[in-house]
Amino acid sequence: QVQLVESGGGLVQPGGSLRLSCVASGSIFSLNDMGWYRQAPGKQRALVAIISSDGRTTYVDSMKGRFTISRDNAKNTVYLQMNSLKPEDTAVYYCNADAQYGKKWYERSGYWGQGTQVTVSS
Repeated sequence: QVQLVESGGGLVQPGGSLRLSCVASGSIFSLNDMGWYRQAPGKQRALVAIISSDGRTTYVDSMKGRFTISRDNAKNTVYLQMNSLKPEDTAVYYCNADAQYGKKWYERSGYWGQGTQVTVSS
């Protein structure tokens, strides 16, 4: 099994910044794509950004220029730097990882963290 633990959420004023972290642990053979999703109250969970194992990034258009996803493969960690935060960014942010837990091609699954709350309010 693979566990993902997020941290770094909190309360921030509009225009402020936060950096989220997500550490993967457990039976990890390799980590493929990792990503951040968010779920606002009353809404479905939605993609924020994805980063591949070799560092290629993909962002939802509304996040481009404000959010930056990065990863440290040596630490099995993915980050989300969030700048110029807006009240509409308020949500629970979830980490996701496509992980290989064994050498066989089928020993692979997707995993979710427990989420970290981000609240943007004055």
